[in-house]
Amino acid sequence: MAIPVLLAITLHEVAHGRAALLFGDTTAKAQGRLSLNPLKHIDLVGTVLMPVLLLVLHSPFLFGWAKPVPVDFRRLRHPKADMAWVAAAGPAANVAMAFGWTLVLKLAASGLLGAGDVRDWLGGMAQVGIAFNIVLAVFNMIPVPPLDGGRVLVGVLPMAPARAVARLEPYGLWIVIGLLMLNSRLHILDALIGPPANALMSLIERFLS
Repeated sequence: MAIPVLLAITLHEVAHGRAALLFGDTTAKAQGRLSLNPLKHIDLVGTVLMPVLLLVLHSPFLFGWAKPVPVDFRRLRHPKADMAWVAAAGPAANVAMAFGWTLVLKLAASGLLGAGDVRDWLGGMAQVGIAFNIVLAVFNMIPVPPLDGGRVLVGVLPMAPARAVARLEPYGLWIVIGLLMLNSRLHILDALIGPPANALMSLIERFLS
């Protein structure tokens, strides 16, 4: 699990930084955050302490986050519109990785990448990569800031409703945690994540056939 999970988290953050650089903000580059070294993107609380605490407490859900890539939206050429593209770049990278792992799974199943234990190891890793990247992409597109979907929403809405959504950002993390805690009863997240995740999985299954 370690390889596809670390790749998913690392490339998600690098994609944000690369998109920001494309639209004029050099902050992530200047701080060395365009690196493929996963250690550059680990957040002590979000990547380590929070998941471990939830596991120890036998939480019904697992939750965490990487260290966000710094983006100075004021330095983007068109801050409001470009913010949406920068935010969408992370989930887009995860979707691309899901299809990349699908290719690995297809090649592993055909025996072109090895046989026996090697084939099984690559196939299992690819299956984790597909599932984790799909869930990470769809989860991050939930339209609540500071999740990517919330920032995309702020970027595409007219100014007045965009400001209203942006004001939710200080409370966004607690809103997401609340949704996770209530999901076993109200299934709100299942309704938000399930349909797009299933649609992506259907595309991948067609690619595999």
